[in-house]
Amino acid sequence: MTSSTTKPGGSARGPENRPFATGWTVFAAIMLIAGGTMAIFQGIAGITEDSLIVVTRRYVYSMNTTGWGWIHLILGIVIVVTGVVLFGGAVWARVVGVVLAVLGMIADFLWLPYYPLWAVVLITIDAFVIWALCVGTTREES
Repeated sequence: MTSSTTKPGGSARGPENRPFATGWTVFAAIMLIAGGTMAIFQGIAGITEDSLIVVTRRYVYSMNTTGWGWIHLILGIVIVVTGVVLFGGAVWARVVGVVLAVLGMIADFLWLPYYPLWAVVLITIDAFVIWALCVGTTREES
């Protein structure tokens, strides 16, 4: 639901008239950039230093950590770019942000056996991003 209000002595200002994102969209953009940057570091660690990644148990799935490092690196770069574009407030960037956050959650869930704490932190960031992008852009004024 989109509405615009006219203040005395002012003009109608709705979300379509704003040059930049506001509120929860800015929060989501910042969180996307932070989470994407962490995913980039996670990817670099998986690519360059296989000895840093230790699996303590046998899990149902196992993967090549170098391959998953490349996936995290590429996904992290795309997430950071989307976070930067999201500052413009475009609706398509919000949709892409939600889709990338879901993909990031899936990738981090599969990364749980290798870096559990790091993966849980990134899953939490992705959950906040999805929530922030879905709550809406404006608030009703009374």
